[in-house]
Amino acid sequence: MPNITKIMLRCILTIASVLVCTTALATETDHEPTSLLAVTGPRPKPVEPPSAEQLDRSIRRGVEFLLGHQNENGSFGSAFPARTGEIYAPVPGAHHAFRTAVTSMCISALIETGENDDDVSAAIDRAETWLFENAPHLRRATPMALYNNWGHAYAIQAMVRMLERRPDDPDRCKRIRRLIEHQIEMLGRYECVDGGWAYYDFNAQTKKPSGSSTCFVTATVLVVLDEARRAGVEVPQRLVDRATASIRRQRTPDYSYVYSENLKYWPRYPLNRPGGSLGRSQACNAAMRLWNDETVTDEVVKTWLDRLFARNLWLDIGRKRPIPHESWFAVAGYFFYYGHYYAALCIEQLPANEQAEYQAQLSGLLIRLQEKDGCWWDFPLYDYHRQYGTAFALMSLVRCRRQTGR
Repeated sequence: MPNITKIMLRCILTIASVLVCTTALATETDHEPTSLLAVTGPRPKPVEPPSAEQLDRSIRRGVEFLLGHQNENGSFGSAFPARTGEIYAPVPGAHHAFRTAVTSMCISALIETGENDDDVSAAIDRAETWLFENAPHLRRATPMALYNNWGHAYAIQAMVRMLERRPDDPDRCKRIRRLIEHQIEMLGRYECVDGGWAYYDFNAQTKKPSGSSTCFVTATVLVVLDEARRAGVEVPQRLVDRATASIRRQRTPDYSYVYSENLKYWPRYPLNRPGGSLGRSQACNAAMRLWNDETVTDEVVKTWLDRLFARNLWLDIGRKRPIPHESWFAVAGYFFYYGHYYAALCIEQLPANEQAEYQAQLSGLLIRLQEKDGCWWDFPLYDYHRQYGTAFALMSLVRCRRQTGR
């Protein structure tokens, strides 16, 4: 009987938790977050910002790492070496996706740093040539593995920057725009049936993916779709509407975001709590604000930036662990530099006079974690991790430098 009582109590508490979250979400207005929980949280201790020289030196070391680790064909990253226990990556399609995404990220990082020497320019040219040739052929690896969504998203990001790099070449710009349109078409093809995007389909593995949309993949796509529309490329509103609705369904009153749509009925599961959402909330808040969700106010953004830096250990303690989700709050290492990059985007969305304290937190943290060889990495992933970690860190640091007027 005691065991039955405990089980019943747990069921009652779970149902109550769901009702609280769903009721709060149902009362959300267009202008205010649903709860004070969304604007209440810990504050980090003030830090001394790195000097301009430290920032420039760190960026330069990261750039030099990428220059020294570019493949002969112009791409970045490799399926080798593979280690025991590597994540599921069916060949060859998963690695086509990984390499497309990582190469695209490195293109974006190298362009954004503004390094104009011949070596950097030549590296970008080689990577662009590889992307031109390979991005149009990217598809999902298997009915279950949808890593290609990462490739389509970051390819769009890179191509927008490629447009900005040589705007006076009309033929090149026309070709790039066609490729962006094609990548958006691919995202439309691989959109989940309930809206948004995922990287697995564990359900029926259908032509139109039946998997549960994942809030942070959806947020990643929404960010780059915003960049595409700002570059003058048409973005289907239907995709945006379905994606933003998916993220709203995964948002709890404190603006944590559950990992994926199938977990929305377990909002207090450790993975879905604020400690587990530190990286996801940055991406989702940035994306939803770009697409005019007025409930993501400055106060919500600042509260979650404060949470990120005050409780950074919850992300950091998962950094470099080889097994996904083995850390506290089921945090996976690959959320670390991802989360900090999207935090940089959140900082950009704040009024200029409120950015400096967060730039100091972000740049100081990233400079401190730079490896001896100039790279950054958070999760061992074949030979893609140092490249993508470095790209994320560089794009984050550039935003700290850019916003200080340098």
